[in-house]
Amino acid sequence: LYKSNITRHNNLFKISGVLNKQSVEVFLKEFQNVFDANTSVVISIEGLESIDGSGVRALTSLYNQFVTIGKQLSIIGVGCKDLYHHFKTDYAA
Repeated sequence: LYKSNITRHNNLFKISGVLNKQSVEVFLKEFQNVFDANTSVVISIEGLESIDGSGVRALTSLYNQFVTIGKQLSIIGVGCKDLYHHFKTDYAA
């Protein structure tokens, strides 16, 4: 079973491992209470080995939830070209 690992340092969340259909539910649960406690959150995907469509949708959902409540979510890191392309295409001004 492949899974993701999340490490937190204040408002910085570092994701490593695999973000896929099997790990998305745990990933999303990790962020349930983050909305209330932070006005700005940074997610680093630098350690992410792979991501599937479910993982991309999970990150998109988080992003949309933050924007809806007027808070900022930044996704940083090199790798995962598909994720970068998804956000660049869908959210370009």
